[in-house]
Amino acid sequence: MEISVIVSIILLSTLFTSFLSSIFGMLGGLILMGVFLTILPVGEAMILHGLIQLTSNGYRAWLNKKDIIWPIILFIFIGNILALISFFYIAFIPNRITILLCLGFLPFLAWALPHRFTLDIRNKFISFLAGMVVVASNLFSGTGGPLLDTFFQRVEMSRYQVVATKAIAQSLGHISKIIFYGGLVVSASINNWPAIWLIFSAMILSVIGTTFGKKILDQIKDEFFFNWTQRIILCLATLFICRALYLLFNQS
Repeated sequence: MEISVIVSIILLSTLFTSFLSSIFGMLGGLILMGVFLTILPVGEAMILHGLIQLTSNGYRAWLNKKDIIWPIILFIFIGNILALISFFYIAFIPNRITILLCLGFLPFLAWALPHRFTLDIRNKFISFLAGMVVVASNLFSGTGGPLLDTFFQRVEMSRYQVVATKAIAQSLGHISKIIFYGGLVVSASINNWPAIWLIFSAMILSVIGTTFGKKILDQIKDEFFFNWTQRIILCLATLFICRALYLLFNQS
């Protein structure tokens, strides 16, 4: 595949997925990781994805800053730190098929949890657990959105509070991923860093997409938001599983 085609795919997918994430508080990162894994080496995909999603989530949090629930973020952050320390001595890069399978099965795992297991993110222990989960999921699959969403599905929060608080939580998860794959943990991973001009261009487009997505978020209702988030996630997860199985059975 030509470089110009790869760059075009990266930039267009960045614009579209940041727009989508700004509406639903997730989904975009899941799609973007799938796209990057198709056209980039795993390490480079992780770094570029982390930088773009950090920009998108950070800006989305800023746009909805009055709705962030900071006590939740505090315990998520503590969980992040503990999880990252636990992974500090592990130097690994999962292969493409492993990551795709994780992207595919994680949403179904989250969806299959019995209703009696109420993972209410407002509970201090649950938010701490969510912090550990989002980092572990980011390091293994590149995104923690599908599992993180589980902690926000059965809560008495508005769509704005969900989007804003999740944006901070996901930003922290992507920071951990950048640290892990960006050269501080994985040996020789400094080679994973993409060109500066590509990073800068993708970050600008993520801000533009996030800005326009916020306008759609202002128009939809909470019922639509919660109902369609899970449906779209499961459809995407199925596609990732199919892609992983295709690659698995067609390895030379």
